[in-house]
Amino acid sequence: MRMNKFLAFFVLMILIFNLESCVQDDDFSIPESLGQEENLGLEAVLEGLENGSLNLTTINHLKALYGSGESAIQIETDIVLKGYVSSSDYFGNFYKELYLQDAFENPTQGIHLMLEQPDSYNKFNMGREVYILLKGLYIGEARVGNGVISIGGTIETTDFGTNVDNMSINQIKASMFRSEISENILPLDISFSQISNAHIGMFVKVNGVEFADDLAGETYFDPVQSYDTKRIMQSCEGFEYTNFILETSEFSSFKDELLPINNGSISGIITKDFLGDTIIMVLNSSADVDFNNERCELLDAANYTIIVSENFQSVTHNTNLNLPGWTNFNEVGSRVWRERFREENGYTEFTTFGGSNEVNIGWLVAPSINTNLYPNTFVNFKTAQHHVESDENKIEVFISTDYNGSDVLAATWLSITANLPGKHHTWYEFIDSGMIDISNYSGELHFAFKVTGSGIDENLDGSFQIDDFNVYGKN
Repeated sequence: MRMNKFLAFFVLMILIFNLESCVQDDDFSIPESLGQEENLGLEAVLEGLENGSLNLTTINHLKALYGSGESAIQIETDIVLKGYVSSSDYFGNFYKELYLQDAFENPTQGIHLMLEQPDSYNKFNMGREVYILLKGLYIGEARVGNGVISIGGTIETTDFGTNVDNMSINQIKASMFRSEISENILPLDISFSQISNAHIGMFVKVNGVEFADDLAGETYFDPVQSYDTKRIMQSCEGFEYTNFILETSEFSSFKDELLPINNGSISGIITKDFLGDTIIMVLNSSADVDFNNERCELLDAANYTIIVSENFQSVTHNTNLNLPGWTNFNEVGSRVWRERFREENGYTEFTTFGGSNEVNIGWLVAPSINTNLYPNTFVNFKTAQHHVESDENKIEVFISTDYNGSDVLAATWLSITANLPGKHHTWYEFIDSGMIDISNYSGELHFAFKVTGSGIDENLDGSFQIDDFNVYGKN
C-alpha cells in the first residue's frame, strides 16, 4: 500500500514537472492558452479598450510625455500600450529588462521595460503580443541623460535627476498582460549609417557586416573585462568603413564563442551603452550572426576621378536654388528647392512648411553624368530631415538615361536604393547615402531627388536637405 502511494506521488510529480516545463519554456513551446487569472486580466483590458474606459496609446506618445527632462513622470491616465517583445533573455545577454516594438514587422518605435524579474522569456517570449496597463507606472530613463526611454514601476533620485526603476513582481502581474498571439519578429533591414536613436528597442538586421580586422581569434566577451565587452563591427561603404558597436554581457551563454572572421548579416536589438554615449547592438543569440561570405574590400580612392561634385558652400541663404547644371522643378504646388546655410554649412532644402498647397512635389536633377569615359561609376551624397512625421512625407532618388535636360516629366525615372532619412532620424543630422553603384547604366545619365509633402496637412509639412553630392568614376 505504501509502495502504491509512493508510486502515485512519483507519477503526480512527473506530471506537474512536465506541465510546468510546457508553460515556462515559451521560446520553444508556446502555450496555447493562458491561465485563468491571466485571462481575466487580459479580458478586462480588452473590454476597457472596447467600451472606452481605457485608451490605447503609442510608444511615440509615451516618449513625448517624458520629453527630455530630468525627472521621470508617473502616468496618471487610463492608457494602455500594445506591443511585441523584441528581445529575449534566454541566453543571458539581457537581465531584468525587455524591449517592445510597435509591430512585429516594419516597426516604427521601440521602448525599454525595467522588470524585477529575471528569465522573462518564460512568460514574455520574443514575438509575444503584450498589453501594458500604464496607470501608476513611470516613464523616464534608467539613468537620466542616457537616451533610453523606459517604463518602470518606481523612481529613484540621484545627483543626475530622477530615474525610473524596476517594476515589482506584483506590478508586473497587475499591469502586463500577454495575449495568446506570438508572432515571428521579422528584423528591420537597415544599414549602420541609417541607425539612429529612433531605432532603440527595435530588432534590426544589417547585411555586409564583419568584425574589425584585429579581432580575429577573439571571443564575444573579453575575460579581462567586467560586465560588458564592446566589439567593433564594420561594413564597407565605398572608400571607408562604417563602424558600429556590438556589446556582449559577461553573463551571456555565448560569451566564450569565437567571433566569426567572415562577412555576412547580423540581427540584434538597438540600444545604448550604460552611460548613453554610444548607440550599440545587443544580440538575443549568437545564432543571429550569419557570417558566411568573404570579407569585403574598400574601394581605392586613388583609382577614381570625381566627375561631379557639389558641396553647396557657394549658395545664397534663403534663395531659390540656382546652380549651373542643376534643374529645380516643381511638379505640383508652388514650392521649389531652396539654398540654405546653417551653422556655416551650405546645403539645399525642400520644405512645404507654411505653404498653401495641399500637395507639393519638388524635383532636383543633378548635372549630367557621362559614363562612356567611366564604366565604373558611383554616386554618393548626404541627406537630412527636420519635422518629418509621416512616411508619406518622403524623399526619393531616381536615375534616368533619357532626360533631355529640361522636361523632367517626359523622362523615364528609375528608382534607386539609398540610405535616406525618415521620421525616425534626428533633425538636421546628415546621413551618408552609401556608395551607389550605377555602373550597370551607360551613356549620359541624370540623378534626381524628389520630395513629396503638403503645405496644409501638418503631418506632411516636413523638410529635406541635400549636401555633399559627388559622382566618382573609374575607367
